Amino acid sequence: MNAKKKSEQSPDSQEIQIARLAFIGASIATLGDGIAAIAAGLALEALEKKSNPDPQKTGSTLPHSKDMQKQLDYLINELEQIKKSIK
Repeated sequence: MNAKKKSEQSPDSQEIQIARLAFIGASIATLGDGIAAIAAGLALEALEKKSNPDPQKTGSTLPHSKDMQKQLDYLINELEQIKKSIK
């Protein structure tokens, strides 16, 4: 945006842009928290497998991993949608 357009913007327009940026930032932070939670779950699962290599005692964790992968795919898709809305 050039300086002339920037100075001609109404305060309402600037507030909308600021609110939009705040929303995008909050959305990205939320997605980051979700990804961090999934990573922590995967780390926990790996540690449990390492400490107890007998799968009979801990049960199969494969469905749990599939759920986490679905959640991660969803979060990535949401981030891509936010990225498209910025453009």
